[in-house]
Amino acid sequence: MQYRVPSCLEQVLSLLAIPFKKTDERLVDYLTREEMQAVLDAPDPCVRDGLRDRAMLHLAFAAGLRVSELVGTRLDEVVLQPQPSIHVRGKGRRERVLPLWKTTAKALRAWLAVRGNASCPELFLNARGGPLTRDGFEHILAKHVGTASEKVQSLDAKRVSPHVLRHTCAMHTLEATHDIRKVALWLGHAHEQTAEIYVRADPTAKLEAIEAMLPPGLRRGRFRATDKLLASLRPSRKGA
Repeated sequence: MQYRVPSCLEQVLSLLAIPFKKTDERLVDYLTREEMQAVLDAPDPCVRDGLRDRAMLHLAFAAGLRVSELVGTRLDEVVLQPQPSIHVRGKGRRERVLPLWKTTAKALRAWLAVRGNASCPELFLNARGGPLTRDGFEHILAKHVGTASEKVQSLDAKRVSPHVLRHTCAMHTLEATHDIRKVALWLGHAHEQTAEIYVRADPTAKLEAIEAMLPPGLRRGRFRATDKLLASLRPSRKGA
């Protein structure tokens, strides 16, 4: 504004000085290990779409990908030999390279074996051979969550979006490493403070703190019913 309408600059600065309204900061939603495993096992590996869906779910969880990063992953950004890894083009043009579990690499190999020679550079394709969209992955995830909820009923009470898979990866990484810096590095956060939301949702850090503290003592004693107390509990006869 200082170049386009300099006369309004003072008013703009006054508006920018207004503090943001405080809102409730909810804890992040994530899946337990049992729930996550049920979702990963939901696709049918005996059909082509099942192989694709299984590979997508494994990659989304293992790498903690945003849905845009997942559907935008290209074939040349996945390396399976000698060390399986993925090159992620993240938010704000921040890139990162992440190693992959052997199980994730195995799921990707199974999908690549049936993917075919489509001209589309994206790793995951839709039924028409084009790149998969955000809405397409959300639909696929919802379908498999419904299947997984038949085995793990606690999934019925949870709204599992693609970002919940990212939160689940972060929570499991924090649980394994107890290092918020590694969580921020794995997810591609620009600032380490962004990953603090996972510390608030992780009970293990609080357990370590409470176990390290000396708890206060509890005064011992035994309750005794006195005659005065029993008399006060008897119903009054004034209204009789």
